[in-house]
Amino acid sequence: MKKYNYIIILMSLLTIFFVGCDDNLDIKPEQAISKEVAISTPENIHKILINAYGVARSSSSYGGGIALASELLANDGDLYWNGTYIQPGEYNEKAILTDNSFVASIWLNGYGISNHVNIVLDNLAVITDVTDKDVTEGEAKFLRGLVYFDLARLFAKPYVSGSVNSQLGVPIVLRGVLDPSQIEFPKRNTLEEVYTQVIADLKDAYTLLPASNDIFATKYSAAALLARVYLQKGDYANARNMADIVINESPATLTTTFAQAFNNLENSNEDLFAWQITSQDASSNDFNVFWAGSAFGGRVGNPDVEILSQHWDIYDDPNDKRADFFYKAKWWCTTKWKSQFANIPMLRLAEMYLTRAESNFRLGTVTGLSPVNDVNILRQRSGAALFITVDLATILMERKRELSFEGFALFDAKRLKQNIGSLPYDANNLILPIPRREIDVNKNLTQNDGY
Repeated sequence: MKKYNYIIILMSLLTIFFVGCDDNLDIKPEQAISKEVAISTPENIHKILINAYGVARSSSSYGGGIALASELLANDGDLYWNGTYIQPGEYNEKAILTDNSFVASIWLNGYGISNHVNIVLDNLAVITDVTDKDVTEGEAKFLRGLVYFDLARLFAKPYVSGSVNSQLGVPIVLRGVLDPSQIEFPKRNTLEEVYTQVIADLKDAYTLLPASNDIFATKYSAAALLARVYLQKGDYANARNMADIVINESPATLTTTFAQAFNNLENSNEDLFAWQITSQDASSNDFNVFWAGSAFGGRVGNPDVEILSQHWDIYDDPNDKRADFFYKAKWWCTTKWKSQFANIPMLRLAEMYLTRAESNFRLGTVTGLSPVNDVNILRQRSGAALFITVDLATILMERKRELSFEGFALFDAKRLKQNIGSLPYDANNLILPIPRREIDVNKNLTQNDGY
């Protein structure tokens, strides 16, 4: 039986680069590190965890791959795909083949992240310091909750609020693989089971993580991600409550200007969690590669993703600085991803204000601030005129103005049941196929409808 795809994950773990040798002349081949050594000390467990962050930050996942899929699949005239890569073009055309290598990379990388953190969680007993152990567990569960949430949003039908979601989700794997004898061939869990696992992991992360944790996940990173998960589910009370906790209790504050939230070499005041990019690994920043002009680090030639004139229609105020956050590199580009070496914001405080506003409006509550006041906080920062009142459509449009091109497009369309062109929100071709190579290897997997 083939085990190729699973062995890729195993080999990635056994080639983790360990530093800190006592003798600089005592050089050992990194690829020869045994699994026993890899999990033998707290230091090595931490290195596996740091490597998990690195795998998550790679271009296949949170370095731009997931966001590119979301934005192009949801595209209905705001964007034009100029790129020569066939695979993202399939997203844009809503005609994805099961051997699409970008899709396969999202899947494989997602389970690579999962395997790294599972190995950490399986070996927490090695860490004897109680605080260190708690933080390590919290970070691992934050990453695992994140990756299963997005795998489910991409490879499964939309979550239906108020019902038991028995439709297929993705396989949940909770045991780390360090040896081929441990390889399993799981079937797909239900979507309900996946969301239950995601929420359990993120609740644990919120409890275990500290309020401050350098560049790594904090309790407020977990709370913000929980708010995003609950909003996707249509659980507006919990989405509101978690967003309110982040706004009121986290040390994050909105940047003074909209522009200051992006293209930063270090995390901004607004970042609840950001992926770190340096000059050594800027190639992992596919936001920049595909969305920027070549003079700013994008691919040679014209920008791959062009912003079309239809997009300008969403800006209701000529003084809104967000309407000016574009530049021309033959085609129009978003300035959000202009810097090749800037960190990638994943959870911004602005999102929490929008989540609280929408949830409060839907529930008829005023937790924290009223919906109009939450929206106006963002409009005031961007220089737009303030609203006197808001309705749901106004709040959702403000969300689009604030969060465009950050990877929300497909997921918002699905939770709001908005058609994309002539396609209904739950159309088969708005869901990624399980990669053909995975179906070939694991006969327990069921392919998505339409593929």
